[in-house]
Amino acid sequence: MGPIVLYSNGNQECERAKTLLETLKVQIQEYKLGNHFTERSFVSEFGEEAEYPQVAIGYKHIGGLKDTLHYFQENNLL
Repeated sequence: MGPIVLYSNGNQECERAKTLLETLKVQIQEYKLGNHFTERSFVSEFGEEAEYPQVAIGYKHIGGLKDTLHYFQENNLL
């Protein structure tokens, strides 16, 4: 598995995602709104309806927290 990128605005869901990933002991690169990207670039990348957090593994966009949980369960990583 490649490095995991977490796009975060610091909300509770982002903290949950970060805790989950840390528990799995995977390499995480956290990008924070205002430090690493703008709201405009986030919408451009993920669309108007995208919520925080967004997760990518390597070059594959997984989605939000629920999508990430589903991905890990399907791939027997949880």
